[in-house]
Amino acid sequence: MRGVGGAGDGGIPGQQQSAVEALRRGTIQGDEARLRAASDALESAFFQELFKAMRETVPDSGLLGGGGGEDGFITLMDQHLSEVAAMRSEKGIGQALYRWFSREKEG
Repeated sequence: MRGVGGAGDGGIPGQQQSAVEALRRGTIQGDEARLRAASDALESAFFQELFKAMRETVPDSGLLGGGGGEDGFITLMDQHLSEVAAMRSEKGIGQALYRWFSREKEG
């Protein structure tokens, strides 16, 4: 997520915490930063559900049985991809929510 900690924003590479975890721990200071993190977390959750639904439409051919670890790996991969997609989305749901709630706060 944007500004939550990680290699891209001055944090430790490989130690990026999710926006949800940072919000739970109270490590994000300031209303604006918390709103940004919550908006990004919601967008990431949306992408994760989207990827899950898309994956369910692909028929299982049975050629490459992934074994017991496949479901866990796919879940982790979808989680990572959804966080990256949300982070790189400049005009997505997260940004729209951020603008909406920022306007409500000012109003």
